[in-house]
Amino acid sequence: MVCGKFINIMGLAKLKPYLSVEDYLEGENDGDLRREYIYGEVYAMAGTSDRHNRIAARFFTRLFQKFDGSECEAFMTDMKLQADEETFYYPDVFVACDNPDRYFRREPILIIEVLSPSTESTDRREKLKVYRQIETLQEYAIVAQDKMQIELHRKQSGGEWTKEIFTEQKETVELKSVKLSFALAEIYRGVEFDVK
Repeated sequence: MVCGKFINIMGLAKLKPYLSVEDYLEGENDGDLRREYIYGEVYAMAGTSDRHNRIAARFFTRLFQKFDGSECEAFMTDMKLQADEETFYYPDVFVACDNPDRYFRREPILIIEVLSPSTESTDRREKLKVYRQIETLQEYAIVAQDKMQIELHRKQSGGEWTKEIFTEQKETVELKSVKLSFALAEIYRGVEFDVK
């Protein structure tokens, strides 16, 4: 059932539709569009660049091969993640070890978001805050596509989070949540940066 809530734009009240979780999931499971859901509102997903795709594919390929046939599984782009009761995102890549539904997962151990100009602010602020609240999540990687940089947020045993930044080609990035290490240059192989 679609309800509504009033929002105020330039002093004028306007009815903005509220979409229930059930209606969102029904429409999303049967539709061709990908839309993220945040507390009753839906946001269409934009397309990505070739750099974005290459970087995400490198992560996914390594993770898919590692977890093929195990209870954990790697997903890329088209699988929803239920971050809380009223929030669904489409992470670029994530690994989850639960199987609650054919169309989404709830218990990720690793999430990777490749930054785009239109999503960087959301990935760094909103998603970082929401993702840190997921009990099962151990690591969240924010990956630049316009330069060689991975920002890795890792949950410590006491529940606090630390941040490491990798910028050198030969640096080894260790994803402890999935027991996987790689050189930074491996993820960025074939990616050309704009000359400034």
